[in-house]
Amino acid sequence: MTNNLLEAFDQAYQNLQLQPLVTQEDLNKFRVPYARGVLAELKELVRSSTPGNDKIIFAGHRGCGKTTLLAEFSTGQEQQYFVVFFSISDMIEMSDIDHIKILFAIAVQMMDKAEQQKIDIPKSLKDKFNNWFATRSNINIEEYRAELEAGFNLFTIIKGKLKTDAVTRSEIKLELERHFSELIERINEIAATVETATGKKVLAIIDDLDKLDLALVEKIYRDNVKALFAPQFRIIFTIPIAVIRNIGLREMIRTETTKIKIMPVSKLFTKGSNRQPDTIPLERENLLLLDILQKRMPSELIEAEVAQQIAIKSGGVLRELVRIANKCCEECQLLLQENPLRQDVKINQNILQKALTEIRLEFTVGLGKAKYQILTATYNNFEPEDQEDQNFLDLLHGLYVLEYKNDDLWYDVHPIVGDLLKRRGLIS
Repeated sequence: MTNNLLEAFDQAYQNLQLQPLVTQEDLNKFRVPYARGVLAELKELVRSSTPGNDKIIFAGHRGCGKTTLLAEFSTGQEQQYFVVFFSISDMIEMSDIDHIKILFAIAVQMMDKAEQQKIDIPKSLKDKFNNWFATRSNINIEEYRAELEAGFNLFTIIKGKLKTDAVTRSEIKLELERHFSELIERINEIAATVETATGKKVLAIIDDLDKLDLALVEKIYRDNVKALFAPQFRIIFTIPIAVIRNIGLREMIRTETTKIKIMPVSKLFTKGSNRQPDTIPLERENLLLLDILQKRMPSELIEAEVAQQIAIKSGGVLRELVRIANKCCEECQLLLQENPLRQDVKINQNILQKALTEIRLEFTVGLGKAKYQILTATYNNFEPEDQEDQNFLDLLHGLYVLEYKNDDLWYDVHPIVGDLLKRRGLIS
């Protein structure tokens, strides 16, 4: 451990940022073997895809590790497929996402990767594609050619416009809604061209659709699932667990694809056993969470029993594990800022309680009588009274309620939400 304690906590704080592991450097530093079965099942779903049944829905709680798993998965599929893996949030303002922009983003990313890898596309086709993109993005062809000569990439320009220019996004949507069949034709033509040039089938993976507001993502899938699934190549779409638990939406998706994979949360306790005094967490899942913490934070910075409590308070959700530890680092940084000479600062029980209090107060925001009743019923019965209730789905989407799986599906409240209910006298 470094002699500079503040520097050590600064580094741990950086290691505990609420970001998925996407770069190879981060995967090498922090990745632990996780969800090997899910990885194998995804690989088989892609391999066994056939025309007309080649769209895969990958669902799960926000923060359960989907993005990190998909990043690892995409790297492992590069030898066999032309993989286009991207976050929709990196390309388009989250509040302005719709099915047209998702499809256009897939086309942009395919061409951008082909450019970066210098895929040998015939000049006539390349010019055709570039002119189409430039026209649809309201880019003057002559200006584009001048920028190209200056070293700019057309698709870098388009991605910049998609991310920052609401007018351009609106114009693209209006234009392509009027010519939707042309959009699909162009996407399929690009994919076919890439497949011919590389000898590999295209696999597109669109991440972060599960991070959209629930109402928006429901609208995208409810009204436009046929359009989203129109491209004629393999695509993996991420989706929130709450959408899959909406029976109407789930069945609508199932009519278009049978390939739905749900990534479960790590289950630290069997159903109800966490309510018993001195219950020991399940060993494999517990060690996995502790290993994740250890890779990001030297053991000298945290008491062993506190690391165990952080794992339990996470509910098995990787994002929550990192979130709690990150808050603990913040508290230690504040102490060391006040007194830089201190050498006794460590994440202890007192620090943990301060972090948990802050997170508990964050959970309190937006809760009213109806949601408290749902949370209480879910805690007492391991399921809500009505799984179709929109308030329940919102709580599931927001991690107030966590879904677990063994022989049956069952639900529990987030452990920190359980503390909130106890403080309000709603549960014993």
